[in-house]
This record gives sequence, structure tokens and C-alpha cells, in this order.
Amino acid sequence: MNPKIKRNKKPWPTKDAMTQIYEQHLWGTNHKPFYSGEGSHNPTLVKPYLQVVQAFLKSFKAPISVCDLGCGDFNIGKELVKYSQKYIGVDIVESLIDYNTKYFKASNLTFLCLDIAKDDLPKADVVIVRQVLQHLSNIEIIAILEKLTQYKYILLTEHLPNGTFAPNKDIISGQGIRIKKQSGLNILKQPFNFQIVAKKEFLSMDVGNKKGVLTTTLYQVF
Repeated sequence: MNPKIKRNKKPWPTKDAMTQIYEQHLWGTNHKPFYSGEGSHNPTLVKPYLQVVQAFLKSFKAPISVCDLGCGDFNIGKELVKYSQKYIGVDIVESLIDYNTKYFKASNLTFLCLDIAKDDLPKADVVIVRQVLQHLSNIEIIAILEKLTQYKYILLTEHLPNGTFAPNKDIISGQGIRIKKQSGLNILKQPFNFQIVAKKEFLSMDVGNKKGVLTTTLYQVF
């Protein structure tokens, strides 16, 4: 083969990529089998997030059902279960879901191993998608957004660059995010053009060291 000819790498299946992240602790470690990174463990980022989401869940007269897509090591979700009528944690990594099922118990809690870009999603009133889409390609995001129309409320958290940026630059699904391309996700703009009836920004937190902001937005679909 001519050494000057470069072959395009075929993207690794998302399930394999995410499994490797946890197996090799590419998002760090806290000496437990699974670790979803600083965004799920740094108290400066976690506490304000939990406050606004718990307040939202408690604002309903009766508890509502929650579907948590990309629930990860469940350090966040475990603090929300008691405010829901039913809580479904979903992740693509089978060993992670097995671990969560074993160690997190509640009468209203279940876990499912699903590829959210390919599989049917559980029914619920609100879907939480926290720092998940930022790791996925535009093709996978389009497939997921088509399914999110079944939920009345979407709580979306994304890591975005500081200031203005060019939204929705494509990436290969995996460990990294668009911020390396000075980009971030905006589901209301091309190529997604997601249709909503209302939106409200719940929270925007500086990550520090000029590494961007974590923004949590509530979208109402119908």
C-alpha cells in the first residue's frame, strides 16, 4: 500500500467505545469499578444541578416518572429517585447496568441496558439527558431526538464553550466532545432543528480554567 494514502478510520461501535471508557477509567477513577467523570462527582457542579432538578420534580402535585438516558455510575440519579413515581436508569454499557442493578435498590427504580440511538426508549413524563449527547455523532443525535418527542419534558445538560461558538460540528462518538472543535450542541439549530413549545434555562455553571460551561435547559415538547 502506498504510504501516502491515508485510510479513513471506521468509527468504533458506540457500545464498544463507551465500554472501553469505563473499563480503562478514561474519565478518571474514584477507586470504584465505574466512574462517570468529574461532571458527575465534583460537588461544585453536582450540588447546584441536584438542587434545580429536585425542585423541578417536587413542583408537581404528584410524583412524575423519569427516564435517565446515560445514567452512568448513578452518582447523580441516586439523589433523584425518591422524587419520582418511577425512575428508569438507562445506559449502553452492560457491565455498568449490571453493577447499578446490584448496588442501587428502590421499589420505584429499574435499570435497562439500551443503545438509545437504536433501541426503543421507556415511556416517562420527563427524560434526563445529562452530558450524553455531547459525546455522540450528529447521526446518532438525530436518531435519539426523534425518540425524545414522546416525552413531555426534556432536561438536557451539555458542556459548551465559553462565549459564542459554531454549533453542532460533527464528531465520532466516544470519549471526546465538541468543545475541542470550539463547538457545542444546540438541538434547535441545524442539522437537528428540534421542535419545542417552550424552553427554560435552569442552570449555567463555569467549569473553570476556561474549559467552558455546563448548561442545563428544560425543553417542553408538548
